[in-house]
Amino acid sequence: MSNATLSPLPSADHEVAARLREALLAASFTADGLLDLLGAPAYAALARSETVPALRATRGDTPLETLVRLFLLQQPVPYARVEGVLPVHACVAGGWLTRVGDAGGDLAATVDVRPYGGPDGEDWFIVSDLGCAVGGAGGIGSRDEGVVLGVGGASTTLAGITVRTPVASALDLGTGSGIQALHASRHATRVTATDLNPRALHITALTLALSGAPAADLREGSLFEPVRDDESYDLIVSNPPFVISPGARLTYRDGGVGGDDLCRSLVQGAGERLNEGGFAQFLANWQHVEGEDWQDRIRSWVPRGCDAWIVQREVQDVTQYAELWLRDAGDHRGDPAEYQARYDAWLDEFEARKVKAVGFGWITLRRTSAAEPVITVEEWPHPVEQPLGDTVRAHFERLDYLRAHDDAALLAGHFRLAGEIVQEQVGLPGAEDPEHVVLRQHRGMRRATKVDTVGAGFAGVCDGTLSAGRILDAIAQLVGEDPVLLRDRTPAQIRLLVEQGFLEPAPR
Repeated sequence: MSNATLSPLPSADHEVAARLREALLAASFTADGLLDLLGAPAYAALARSETVPALRATRGDTPLETLVRLFLLQQPVPYARVEGVLPVHACVAGGWLTRVGDAGGDLAATVDVRPYGGPDGEDWFIVSDLGCAVGGAGGIGSRDEGVVLGVGGASTTLAGITVRTPVASALDLGTGSGIQALHASRHATRVTATDLNPRALHITALTLALSGAPAADLREGSLFEPVRDDESYDLIVSNPPFVISPGARLTYRDGGVGGDDLCRSLVQGAGERLNEGGFAQFLANWQHVEGEDWQDRIRSWVPRGCDAWIVQREVQDVTQYAELWLRDAGDHRGDPAEYQARYDAWLDEFEARKVKAVGFGWITLRRTSAAEPVITVEEWPHPVEQPLGDTVRAHFERLDYLRAHDDAALLAGHFRLAGEIVQEQVGLPGAEDPEHVVLRQHRGMRRATKVDTVGAGFAGVCDGTLSAGRILDAIAQLVGEDPVLLRDRTPAQIRLLVEQGFLEPAPR
């Protein structure tokens, strides 16, 4: 990989970064400040790589407008304007700014700097290569030069689903611009970040320094290669180069190994690197292969000694998938013959592997000492409520509860209905009884599940005061059913409601 045509990077000097951070904050160069200045339409347009609305909104000469043009829109700005806003000498000497134009009368940024709001209102800054913070790659990655992208939808998705309990150690594999390492620095005593691209490691150091976060242990290498045999972690996260493509043309997204083998290797290798109770969380693509059940395929990836929750969020046929990533690289704007040749190569690759579609989703592992780990694989393409870290953690806690309680213990247990659950009755207008009853969540995964009248009645009275068995006895008396038979057939429905988060074990 060659970085020859990419701009030189700033120094990771913490003193210069601290002075720059102080100046950025003083001018309200923050996520909230940008929204106030630009307005929602122009702010949203930036995510679509459209800069004209933001350029129109920054035609004045306030400090914030100056910084937006300089760092986010990459426009040259007169030296005199910048001098009143930033410590110019230190920023030029540290490599954050460079002189351009006639006789060096203007200043330009050497990197993208994007304000990013942390989960508790922290003012963070994500550093990336020029042209990579607004709207992702925007086609600049069509040459393999180790370019480092800023924050994209995948980055924020992974950050949102990650379990955020305090831990001693966290590992960010393929750190890129450092956003996952930055999040981990809030709740992990020690953060290790790896990347195959040394430029990414330097940019991660800049992101952490400019955000006022502790430095991470930065290591060069692919996936687990930089991790010593005697090292293990409480949290492992990775937004890997998961795109299934012919070859490895684009370092930031293409795995460079056949099919979905990179994602499989990542998942399989995580088990031995996790401490007991530790989580490993990944975004991944996986192949849907003719003659194979995709769920069985993904189950086979899960390492021994780990519970797993795998959620397929989207499926694309091979033509949609190829077109998506050809557009991502800007190939659709180049030579039509070259575009067609690359499209053909993609379809040839899929045909050779008998791939009919590609799935995208989340994979969460948790190290467990349980004799029989639980692997849940499901398809859930519906809207969810981010952040989901607490929802993910609670899913595995409920697994532990169900594993430890047989049907007799379940009936002796006490439950309460989770927050913001509504009941919907579905049936023909005027009918005396509904065809079925649906319980629906308005938080977290926002699941909906069908229940019978007993299940609906049971859930409706669960407030933690009566045991499950006592509730079923009362329902049996009410509907004229044998309480023994009702106790015998209902635990399976209770288990499903607990597993999916509609019911929660009530503390006693």
